[in-house]
Amino acid sequence: MRVSKRASGAIALGAAFALVASGCSSSDGEGGEATSADGAITVDGTEPENPLVPSNTTETGGGKIIDWMWTGLVEYPNNGGAPQNALAESIETTDSKVYKIKIKQDTKFHDGTVVKAKNFVDAWNWGAYSPNGAQNSSFFADIEGFADVNTADPDGPEGPQKAPEPKAKEMSGLKVVDDWNFEVTLAAPTAVFPTKLGYSTFMPLPDAFFSGSAEEFGKKPIGNGPVKFVSWENNVQIKLTRFDDYQLRDKMKVKDVTVKMYQEDTAAYSDLVSGNLDFMQQVPVAALAGDKWKSDLADRAISSTTPSTGIIAFPIYDKRFQNPKLRRAISLSINRQEITDKIFFGNRKPADSWANPLTPGAAPGNCTACQFNVDEAKKLLAEAGGFSGELVMYYNADASHKEWMEAVAQQVKTNLGINARAEGVPTFAVFRQNINAHKMKGAYRAGWQQDYPDVENWVNPLYVTGGSSNDGLYSNKQVDALAKEASSAPSLDASHAKFAEAVKLIDQDVPSMPIYFGGQQSGHSEKIKKMELSNVGELDITSVEL
Repeated sequence: MRVSKRASGAIALGAAFALVASGCSSSDGEGGEATSADGAITVDGTEPENPLVPSNTTETGGGKIIDWMWTGLVEYPNNGGAPQNALAESIETTDSKVYKIKIKQDTKFHDGTVVKAKNFVDAWNWGAYSPNGAQNSSFFADIEGFADVNTADPDGPEGPQKAPEPKAKEMSGLKVVDDWNFEVTLAAPTAVFPTKLGYSTFMPLPDAFFSGSAEEFGKKPIGNGPVKFVSWENNVQIKLTRFDDYQLRDKMKVKDVTVKMYQEDTAAYSDLVSGNLDFMQQVPVAALAGDKWKSDLADRAISSTTPSTGIIAFPIYDKRFQNPKLRRAISLSINRQEITDKIFFGNRKPADSWANPLTPGAAPGNCTACQFNVDEAKKLLAEAGGFSGELVMYYNADASHKEWMEAVAQQVKTNLGINARAEGVPTFAVFRQNINAHKMKGAYRAGWQQDYPDVENWVNPLYVTGGSSNDGLYSNKQVDALAKEASSAPSLDASHAKFAEAVKLIDQDVPSMPIYFGGQQSGHSEKIKKMELSNVGELDITSVEL
């Protein structure tokens, strides 16, 4: 989903990592050297769903800010290259099961305290401990002892029973060696584990986090990255400023960053064109027609390809959507090529696989449910007993999703005779709150931006029972078993082969519908002379020069 930054220093592992370049940008204005030591920029954003705690943030509005405020053990280069060390001095293993991690000495949190090995261990234990309710807790499942600290609700969130009390509060697989070294023992060899460590859920937390409530901390978060928190005015803006004691390579070249929350992306675009906004990650769909955005922005326009996919998911907890034949019928009734051609004017590609093809281990063309086949769709719908009532497809209305969601709904209505329509939820924050509360009354937009470059990230969080972003509560024991085998495979090749088997089952169940592969059209102000995009298309704020 996230994590940016350029990188230095290779991970000390024998395995090779690769990611197709996702596109980066730099622009040079005329007028000599760029100078910006005390400058300020304003970028567009969305209201975070929750207070800003790394292991409890799964959406991009809050995730983008966490990426800027924190630095983890590893980072993912902007050009899509192999994960490389950031705060880690070294990550060593001889068996892909026991990892010895050494961190760089005397780096600081924003409150002036030193980042130590215990700050990682304590943060991971807190995130994994199920009574704390961290949405990203499942990312710690590789670690030995996770089952002792994380228990599942036996009858789901709506049931009367509560999850049993965990046996322990700390995972047995985490051990602090000294201030700069800690050891991680996994339940089984896991070759992809070091690749994950740049994802925000693995960030360190300062001692101050553990002296109060997570919610209060998240309203005034303390990170260890190149910018620190200043203020948060709900649904208006979040202010950040340069952390002058930041000691790693990517230091800020500007001083202040304001993340402005817009209720409509057309308003943000108007500010971008007029010079009142310095960066917009995705221009509105309306601006794509006739390449209007290019004429509006000229050399300030940035086109890139990102490892993200536009998805529509099913709330499988709703009995109306529990028949896989119905779900497959709906998916087969959607003409993805028409959507990308007519709505996105060729700036997206129709999805044909379950993982974005830019991702290591992703197999192209493995989504047979993504094919357009009205006759088969009608046959499956009849076998499923039809669909009665209204099929509402929800989306957040504060970004450009109205046009394509309405087009999808119309195709389903025309091709299957289902009374389908699209409906917008005013803000992304409210939209995500409803999804997390399992209160969706119809299919819903659920796009995915990868957290780290491996196909595992497109399976375990989304389709394994209890996965951090398995919001529709899809569950298939065979998928779970294959994914577990894949996650504990001794090599990445073996892991990817086993995930491919799991994906074949997912393709038959159709828990969601991949619609398009992401193409991104961004823009910046004339004030910005140099900048880069991250590997997932976010602004790398440390690269900005004015």
